Amino acid sequence: MQKYKVYINNSIKIITDNWEEFCADYSIIEAAGGVVYNNEDQVLMIFRNGKWDLPKGKLEMTENIKECAIREVEEECGVNDLRIISEMLSTYHTYKLNGQSILKRVFWFKMYTQYNKELVPQSNEGITKVEWVNKEDIPNRLKNAYANIKELL
Repeated sequence: MQKYKVYINNSIKIITDNWEEFCADYSIIEAAGGVVYNNEDQVLMIFRNGKWDLPKGKLEMTENIKECAIREVEEECGVNDLRIISEMLSTYHTYKLNGQSILKRVFWFKMYTQYNKELVPQSNEGITKVEWVNKEDIPNRLKNAYANIKELL
């Protein structure tokens, strides 16, 4: 039996049956993002809307999911020369947008870059900081992060 782990209000709900029935209550959005590492084995994190997060965004009609992941990381962080290393798990979370219930599936990819220039937050997306984070500092950042990000890292 297929299990789906969905984050609703930052809490996990496991859906084991009637997935289609569960989804019927939501508009489905597909997105992609990256857990990006650099030469120093640091992880690229963003600070968006008061929480630490990872770069991700919605799939556009003209692209595949890997292209979407790379484009979103580039746009949100000002980084380039990204290479996908492997596919990671997908996460599901819900939220409200203009009174509409949304179920977002995010396809995550482990990525690598040698990019070492200035990082530029995409401010029109609510991103105020983009930083390379040392592995030992990640737990502190995760204290103020969404549950699905905690699971990925």
